[in-house]
Amino acid sequence: MAPQLYAVLLGLLRPALPFILGLSLGCSLSLLRISWIQGDEGPCMDHPQSQLGLQAGQAKPHMDDLKLRIVPYSHRTHPSHKKVLRTRYIQSELGYRERLLVTVLSSRSTLNLLAVAVNRTLSSHVSRLLFFTGARSPKALPGMEVVSHGDERPAWLMYHTLRYLEAHFISTYDWFFVSQDDSYINGYHLKELVNHLSPGPPVYFGQPMEFIGGKENWRYCHGASGYLLSRALLLRLGPHLDFCRSDILSSRPDEWLGRCLQDTLGIACVAEYQGLVYISFNLPRNADMDNIEESALAGAVSAHPVRDATLMYRLQRKVSQMRLHRTYSRIQRLQGEIRNLSSLTPDGEASLLWPVGVNPPFTPKSHFDLLTWEYFTETHTFSCHDGAPKCPLRGVWLSDIQQVLEEALEQLNHRYHPWLHFRKRHLLNGYRRFDPTRGMEYTLDLVLEATTKKGHAGVIIKRLSLLRPLGLVEILPMPYVTEATPVQVVVPLMPADAGHISAFLDSFATNLLDPQENVALTVLLVYDVTSSGQVQDVFEGVRGMVSELESRYSFLRLEVTSVRTEIPSQVSLMEIVSKKHPMETLFFLLSVWSEVTAEALNRCRMNAISAWQVFSPVHYQEYNPDMSRHGFSAPPSADFLHDGHFDRFSSSEFCFYNSDFMAARNRMAMEVEAPEDEEEDGAGTELLELFLRHSQLHVFRAVEPSLVQRFSLRKCSTLQSGESYHRCVISNLESLGSRIQLATALFNQDQTNST
Repeated sequence: MAPQLYAVLLGLLRPALPFILGLSLGCSLSLLRISWIQGDEGPCMDHPQSQLGLQAGQAKPHMDDLKLRIVPYSHRTHPSHKKVLRTRYIQSELGYRERLLVTVLSSRSTLNLLAVAVNRTLSSHVSRLLFFTGARSPKALPGMEVVSHGDERPAWLMYHTLRYLEAHFISTYDWFFVSQDDSYINGYHLKELVNHLSPGPPVYFGQPMEFIGGKENWRYCHGASGYLLSRALLLRLGPHLDFCRSDILSSRPDEWLGRCLQDTLGIACVAEYQGLVYISFNLPRNADMDNIEESALAGAVSAHPVRDATLMYRLQRKVSQMRLHRTYSRIQRLQGEIRNLSSLTPDGEASLLWPVGVNPPFTPKSHFDLLTWEYFTETHTFSCHDGAPKCPLRGVWLSDIQQVLEEALEQLNHRYHPWLHFRKRHLLNGYRRFDPTRGMEYTLDLVLEATTKKGHAGVIIKRLSLLRPLGLVEILPMPYVTEATPVQVVVPLMPADAGHISAFLDSFATNLLDPQENVALTVLLVYDVTSSGQVQDVFEGVRGMVSELESRYSFLRLEVTSVRTEIPSQVSLMEIVSKKHPMETLFFLLSVWSEVTAEALNRCRMNAISAWQVFSPVHYQEYNPDMSRHGFSAPPSADFLHDGHFDRFSSSEFCFYNSDFMAARNRMAMEVEAPEDEEEDGAGTELLELFLRHSQLHVFRAVEPSLVQRFSLRKCSTLQSGESYHRCVISNLESLGSRIQLATALFNQDQTNST
């Protein structure tokens, strides 16, 4: 019985045995640890008094002997942290580098001929192209970066070039391509080659050549063929350049560099790297472009020697034609694959859109997003920027229409060859519109004369649809600007508008001064002929409101300037203000009817770039309240200015730097025909006309939703130029109300007159 009982108990306890063993082991270790702690205790643990700062044997002091001491609170100022310097671009902060820098060695005799040809054929393919010459004070060529070392010895030119690359670009680029100006460089193939290379190890990549009397397996890269140097190679070569300059003698820069690399680093030129082969084409002496095989020229990175600039341009043309034909063949192949795959889609071939492979047309969400068609003929367009019903085609717009007509006729003849041959008589109708998802679309009604193979001719009218698709989207390089620039707001005030300055100052204080924007204010009091002779100052109340604003905001830099003029134009008024401010001042000219916000102020800072661009914002103009609220209740104050339109005919707001204004003003003064009228040459001239006609700056016009202007009828002076006066009249007319509001007002007036 007992063994059976033990067996039953053992079976019941067996699942709990690990728990029991773990519990007993944990308790044993805990007891052992306590004994170690008690053995390591110091003498202070035996005397609790010592924890209070009392030695053993001393009596504990009485509480009556303690004296209280008040410690005053002092705010501890934290030390100012050092401002973290952030890089301008995140690419620099993350350590990213550009792929390729191309350097071309030139001379005094070839800099103005072959080097210019290299620049025109290669600069559009690479991010940076530098020309190095030993000539002293070379003539500055437009569109070229020329570095002069002042030493025309070939080996020393190579030495100074490598030193310059190491000092300025070693941390910016991964690969450095070195060539001569008597070599044609295939920019397409060079860019593709570098994009497939890893810049990690030191690499000397080009067309190997043997040294004359050199050791076995010593190779240098031929200079006329061009060669690639990796960043790691330049880093290792830098400390040895002075040694190579003094100990290696050579009359050829490429051979000097090859000997330097062999003597110091033991690196020879290689023609194959990472599975890629460097190919250079050796041109015959009297090369004929028509007889050169395309296969030999297509895979070559360079072709040499090029003895004149015309040959280099012909090489560029042939290479571009080869790539164009290859691109067209690839497009046709891809379009065929799309057609084959379309049969597997639910909609079948009905899902194909013309042209195949191009984005579908833009789908408007509402009638406000509709893309309008522009009607044109061969000589005129019927959609003019100044509101005129008809204006002649000029410049690039005329070239665009002519090119589209030639392309349409060429495509027709190519499609119907050899059965029909077409000849254009004239364009019957032409329509075009810009689709932001596809490009420029054209619809042409052409009157054509068709001739058959047998010589029969006839006149037909055919409608054609063409599309100029969007190409690669490029980012335009713009100078760096900051949003911390102080802005000088200038508000001209006429006597008739003195009663409206209160609303402007209130919105100015609420939107800009309460958030403590970095802004200053100049109120320009303009006295005309009628107000200058009065006893009481018409701007007395304005001066009081300005003084009150200045007392409320002590940090505000505010000035009041008075001026008397018969013809108050933007240029003549700003000429007075600009003389009182430094050249780097950023002006923001506003109207007394404007309500500016912090967003509009920041866009002024970002879009106005000194010596580069001025900004003319298109404000949101409120319609005439009598028209927009006719028959309706007044809207709440929050939506007071939401019923209006963007007034593209007004340029009452302008953002520019003082230096740009003074430069344009001085140029305008020099271009005046009559010197005796120099003081009045700015009369009636607007800032938009000044910068468009008398400066080389970019004039940037864009809608600005955060810049709102309340309704007002501008006073259009007949002393203004014809274009300015015309724009002023149209601006007043379009600000009266929308078409629906004006039609409703006319309908109600007719109903009232009829009754």
